[in-house]
Amino acid sequence: MARKGRAARLTERAAFRPPTGRTLEESSLTEQGLAAPEKKTGRILLIACGALAREILDIKEKNGLDHIDLTCLPAKLHLYPEQITGAVEGAVAKHSAVYDKIYVVYADCGTGGALERKCAELGVEMVAGPHCYSFFEGNDTFAKHADEGEITAFYLTDFLVKQFDAFVWRPMGLDKNPELRDMVFGNYTKLVYQSQTRDPKLVEKARDCAVRMGLDFEHRHTGYGDLETSLATWAKGSSSSG
Repeated sequence: MARKGRAARLTERAAFRPPTGRTLEESSLTEQGLAAPEKKTGRILLIACGALAREILDIKEKNGLDHIDLTCLPAKLHLYPEQITGAVEGAVAKHSAVYDKIYVVYADCGTGGALERKCAELGVEMVAGPHCYSFFEGNDTFAKHADEGEITAFYLTDFLVKQFDAFVWRPMGLDKNPELRDMVFGNYTKLVYQSQTRDPKLVEKARDCAVRMGLDFEHRHTGYGDLETSLATWAKGSSSSG
């Protein structure tokens, strides 16, 4: 039997499987996602990226959104964006008979508009914006930064600071070939850390990431931005229609 190429093996390994994770450990959210509650008492289900699990659960707790449940697809799908649309479609199909409303907590995330088209076809709403960096900053604010020329920034969130090696350093081969750093990041001028929580240790870790990448460092505390607004809107809409 012919040996499969590396790309084929990676695709097989990353192929969508229903989320099985039960913890909020970053490594589990990356590899396994977060399974939906076994007792599906909520009227609303959020199908989200594992990189957003902690933020969504915090928003739920802060705002008393007890009627909203959460399941997360593995965060590592961001390394294979062509698989996100199919994974979301599979998750919607799995849960649509149980929940009154389903919302998708992904932005476009590198799908080239495919996810938005699929969500429209399935009749489910998704978070607006090209990626989480945009909706955490606030889509209007992020667009303003882009209009002002901020096109050479590399962005990290809380999750990505914690998982920097898994999502940036190793996938780009810099763990084995650190001499390629300047070639890989040569078109960037700064690293922007968009923090969701106020954690000095994460700020220092993000600063270290910038040093490793050879980039200037900027820290912006964004909080949850448009993500919190979207969840509040969905929750209010459900209450008024219930």
